[in-house]
Amino acid sequence: MKKKHQGRSKRQRKAKGLPFKKPNTARQYFSLSPKNQEIWDSVGHVVSKMREGVTLPKAAKEFGLAPETIINLGRSALRKQKNGRYVAKKIDQLLRVVNVLITEGRKEIATRDSRQASLVGGHWAAVQKFIQTGDDSALLKFAKKRIVDARRKRYPLLTDLKELERLASAGVLRFESMYAGGAR
Repeated sequence: MKKKHQGRSKRQRKAKGLPFKKPNTARQYFSLSPKNQEIWDSVGHVVSKMREGVTLPKAAKEFGLAPETIINLGRSALRKQKNGRYVAKKIDQLLRVVNVLITEGRKEIATRDSRQASLVGGHWAAVQKFIQTGDDSALLKFAKKRIVDARRKRYPLLTDLKELERLASAGVLRFESMYAGGAR
């Protein structure tokens, strides 16, 4: 018995303007080429910029992508207005693979909730502020916060100051990117 082909063929994806099959799991994400991982990460960045009020063409240009690529890959995160312009939905379920600083150390997790990705970004900013200035006030709001991954597993965010200082002096905390592939 033949298996039914999952998803669209390469020819069908190209016809729809998709450079690759949209990843729905971490495994699918990591099976993409590094270039396609970068494109996929940029889709999430563009949608985030659009939430800040940047237009689709400007945000796409900032990340070196065509607006059509963002529409095709990130359609579920966008809403088309009556005037034909696209705006980002308040929240989305685009897969994002992010570096999270948890009690066990740095870990790459996949999340399908833009709010979780924003929480991770806020946590990294608070950690960076603490490491650079010694001011732990921004970290206080992350005490007892957990990140939920795409499989609904919960990870407590690291807020222990001594452990953060230890990781920073060991060179584990670099801030090139909170997204997978960065800060290695």
